[in-house]
Amino acid sequence: MSAYRTTLRRAGTVAALATAGVLAAAGVASAHVTVHPESYAKGAVDGVLTFRVPNEEDKASTTKVQVYLPTDHPVLGVLVTPQNGWTAKVTTSKLKTPVKTDDGTITDAVSEITWTGGKIGAGQFEDFNVAFGQLPDDTDQLTFKTLQTYSDGNVVRWIEEAAAGADEPENPAPVLKLTAKESEDGDETPAASASTAATATKTTSASSSSSGSDSTARGLGIAGLIVGVLGLAAGAFAVVRSRAPRS
Repeated sequence: MSAYRTTLRRAGTVAALATAGVLAAAGVASAHVTVHPESYAKGAVDGVLTFRVPNEEDKASTTKVQVYLPTDHPVLGVLVTPQNGWTAKVTTSKLKTPVKTDDGTITDAVSEITWTGGKIGAGQFEDFNVAFGQLPDDTDQLTFKTLQTYSDGNVVRWIEEAAAGADEPENPAPVLKLTAKESEDGDETPAASASTAATATKTTSASSSSSGSDSTARGLGIAGLIVGVLGLAAGAFAVVRSRAPRS
């Protein structure tokens, strides 16, 4: 019986360690500040961006969130959705290059939104919604660098940008992909069609990079389950062998 119990304990330990590794990997992969949806068409109008902010600390709450909007490719007509418990401060800046629209020339745009007064507890997240009037049509992506401040004074800077073909950085900034515009009949515009063929490989590489963490987490999850099953099987096999002489 002593050998039987020892074998089962060892098998259980292997399975527990594998499961813990899977959960840890999944947590790391999903704990970033992100923007949703992940993509919009270039020049899209009247949409909403949602910034999802998870709390990574066990003993501190998130008390301040700062999102910086790009001004080299500005987002026009920004409006902040009221958030229960939070107060939003919107900062505008002069544009180096004014933007011409059907309604006139835009010389300034929102460059920062700061939320304070609320609290995101351990194991929780908060969605901050921002409406826009129009997205730029002269770039392939928008990067929203974000600062997350905790109640203990710690500040996490989500400002790192992934290089082409490189692994995701430790603190990646939220990135919104801008896809080719569509014409009124649903087809890509001539300019977009030409650029799509030239940048297909680059887009595929960027998409693979952005989904790398989730794919890694899924792969580790499958590997962990396999290790757990093999550990239990090994334990059962050892029990049978140890009891065979007694039989």
